[in-house]
Amino acid sequence: MGFFGTYLYAGNQWTDHDPDQPVEAPGPWLQINIHDSDFTIVSYHPPYEGTGVAYLGYTPRMYFESETEHPRTNTTQEAAGLATWSTTYTATTPADLLPYLAEDQDTFDQEDEDEEDDEDLPDSEIYVEVKTADFLTTLGLPLPPALDQLLA
Repeated sequence: MGFFGTYLYAGNQWTDHDPDQPVEAPGPWLQINIHDSDFTIVSYHPPYEGTGVAYLGYTPRMYFESETEHPRTNTTQEAAGLATWSTTYTATTPADLLPYLAEDQDTFDQEDEDEEDDEDLPDSEIYVEVKTADFLTTLGLPLPPALDQLLA
């Protein structure tokens, strides 16, 4: 079984958060929701009006093989929004963030790779927790304690 965890970064600290509850904190905040070690939903609110959502690992559209349940992603727009959000913490550019973001594919053919192929992949391409940690570091944020402990 994979790892599940939802954490909210607001007021310069991480707290556990119920993914079914709306975030009540004023901006800026960032929430990560790690789903079954396969994808992370990144939701954020900058210090001004607006919100955004991006994905790491798979997009829900690809993971659940659904063309209608989830809108298509726009990784260029997501990277720009996250880079703007991150200016509170570090000078991150969209180009720094784009490699982390999951993008929808044209088909749902995501056959599991055999173990031999997985051995050639970096851990960040196998375990979304590793990719999430790298992403947060790029944003200039500390890791949530539970994720830090998991990766130690």
